[in-house]
Amino acid sequence: MTQKYLPRAADLVLREMVEDHSAVLVVGPRATGKTTSCEQLSSTVLRLADPQVAAAFRAGPSSVLDGLAEPVLIDEWQEVPSSLQALKLAVDARPDRGRYIVTGSVRGDTDAPTWPGTGRLVRLSMYGLTEREIEGELGVPSWLTQTLSGVIRPVTRSQVDLRGYVRRSLRSGFPEAVLATPDRGRSRWLSSYVDQLVTRDASSIAPGRDPQRLRAYLTALALNSAGVVDDVTLWTTAGIAKDTARAYDTLLQNLLVTDRLPGWTSNRLKRLTLAAKRYLVDPGLFVGVLGISEDDVVTDGDLLGRVLETFVVAQIRAEVALMSPAPRLHHLRTAEGRQEIDLVIEVGARRLVAIEVKATSSPDAGDARHLRWFRREFGDDCVATVLFHTGPFMFTFDDGTVAAPISALWSGA
Repeated sequence: MTQKYLPRAADLVLREMVEDHSAVLVVGPRATGKTTSCEQLSSTVLRLADPQVAAAFRAGPSSVLDGLAEPVLIDEWQEVPSSLQALKLAVDARPDRGRYIVTGSVRGDTDAPTWPGTGRLVRLSMYGLTEREIEGELGVPSWLTQTLSGVIRPVTRSQVDLRGYVRRSLRSGFPEAVLATPDRGRSRWLSSYVDQLVTRDASSIAPGRDPQRLRAYLTALALNSAGVVDDVTLWTTAGIAKDTARAYDTLLQNLLVTDRLPGWTSNRLKRLTLAAKRYLVDPGLFVGVLGISEDDVVTDGDLLGRVLETFVVAQIRAEVALMSPAPRLHHLRTAEGRQEIDLVIEVGARRLVAIEVKATSSPDAGDARHLRWFRREFGDDCVATVLFHTGPFMFTFDDGTVAAPISALWSGA
């Protein structure tokens, strides 16, 4: 039975981009629904993962593209990287709008100075399903969008408890895992996803990598997701050499499996750490990499904090990626570690939103002390400080910091 299409937050943005540009590149982790969404706007679909289609492209990509009904979806371009050169030539010859949509699940080549897409492909990042999409709450402006503009919308009592948040986190945002796989099979699906990731997907862009060593490094990253960790700790934990670890770190970022949040800097503050904070892009990968269960998370305070923060950042990352111009995400940590902010969002030139994530269901003023410090330091530039928690109610501290249930991120109007 064909599954009904679940509307995505990216749909409207993607439609506008196709209408406005000759070629659009949609990049995101494998199996996050890019192809399904892009098919809704395409007249022709070319799947380069199909060996016969790939062989035709290698033999004569320009002749394959010639005469096809447009927009043409070129799916998984990285399977035949030379396809982009053919697309470049086609767009240069006829720069009409709405000709091509290109999807891919790797990032590396798009960052190369000689990449043929520069100036031809307009890029959109698309991640897994957010809770807003799963809950069908796309008809009104999101709580995050309003908060970034300085408007804090009240939310009703949350019906999600701590275990509920952990369950949603470990379920993942991969459409296949969320929509098509029974609960009992989800952990197997996620484990299989990781198996393919460290074998086939990794070797497709970096041949010769040892899958076992790559898995060991990914395990070390998972154990430190949502944390600032030095490189020595990672390669020591994984039992691999420094140069190998650095190569694996780049590879996993290029596969869009891990992400790095840069340290935020300001000329108002001194002695800020510049070290990046690392995250798994999807919290369901905790299951695929570590083999953990809901009970494992709720009984381990350190792991619980990492899972919840990874979950919240995944919701926010996916949403801001669709905004134009996209807000910039950072973390903040002073060199002595006296102040830490999980997420600092820069909106435009001077507007700042600071966010912390706590596993507590009853946050107090002590939980918000770093946010209170941030408000004092940045005054009018700080449009909002938010403490996300696992309790049922939204309220405001004396300094103006909002304590909101995590579920506010997908609440309706």
